[in-house]
Amino acid sequence: MLYRLLSVVALALFMAASPVHADWFDSLREAVDQLEDSGDSATAAALSNSDITAGLKDALRVGSERVVKQLAKADGFNADPKIHIPLPDSLKDVDALMNGVGLGYMMDDLELKLNRAAEVATPKAKRIFGDAIRKMTIRDVQGIYKGPDDAATRYFKGKMSDPLSDEMRPVIEKALSQVGAVRAYDKVMGKYQALPFVPDVKADLSTHVVNGGLSGIFHYMAVEEAAIRKNPAKRTTEILRKVFGH
Repeated sequence: MLYRLLSVVALALFMAASPVHADWFDSLREAVDQLEDSGDSATAAALSNSDITAGLKDALRVGSERVVKQLAKADGFNADPKIHIPLPDSLKDVDALMNGVGLGYMMDDLELKLNRAAEVATPKAKRIFGDAIRKMTIRDVQGIYKGPDDAATRYFKGKMSDPLSDEMRPVIEKALSQVGAVRAYDKVMGKYQALPFVPDVKADLSTHVVNGGLSGIFHYMAVEEAAIRKNPAKRTTEILRKVFGH
C-alpha cells in the first residue's frame, strides 16, 4: 500500500511538471483515478480525503493571509487600479461641478480617504478567512477540488460576505472618521451646496467602502486560487510538499 501511495504521488508530481498537465488539480485527479482503477480504493481515499483536505486548507490559508497582507498596507487599495475604490456614483455630478470650479482637489482627497478606510478595515478578513477554512467539510473540499477554477473563491463569498461585511462596517465607519473622510465629505458637500441651482445629493460612504473592500479582497483571493491550482508546491507549506513530492 505504501508503495502504491508513493507511486501515485510521484505520478501526480510528474504530470504537474508536464506542460500538458499544468493544472495540479487535474494531475492529482488523474493519479487518484488510476489508483482507484487499480483496485486500491482505500489508499486512494486516504490520499484524497486526508492529505488533499489538509493540503487544500493549508494552501487557502496561506493564500488568504497573503491577500490580507497585500491589501491592508498603505496604498493596498488606493494605488491598485484593479481594486481602487472610486467615488460613489451618486457623487459623479458633484465631482464634475467641483472640478469645474477649481475644487477638484477636494474630491481627490475624499477618494483617497475612502481607500485608506478600506485598507484599515481589511485585517478583519484574516480571522474570517481562517474560520471559513476551518469549517470546510470533506464535501466542501471535494467540491472545490472538482469544481471550476474559482470554486474556492465562490465558497468564500458564500460563507464570508455577510459576516465580513458586518465586521468591516464598524471599522470602516471609525476609519472614515479617523482618516478624515467624513470631514472631507462635509467640506465637499458644503462647497457643492453653496453653488447655485444644484440638486440635493447624498452618499452612503460606509456601504460604498464595505462593498469596494469586499470586491477587492475576493478579486485577489481568486488570483491566489489560480496560483494555488497552477503550482501549490511553490506557494504553500509542508503538507502540500508532502503530497506533491518535494
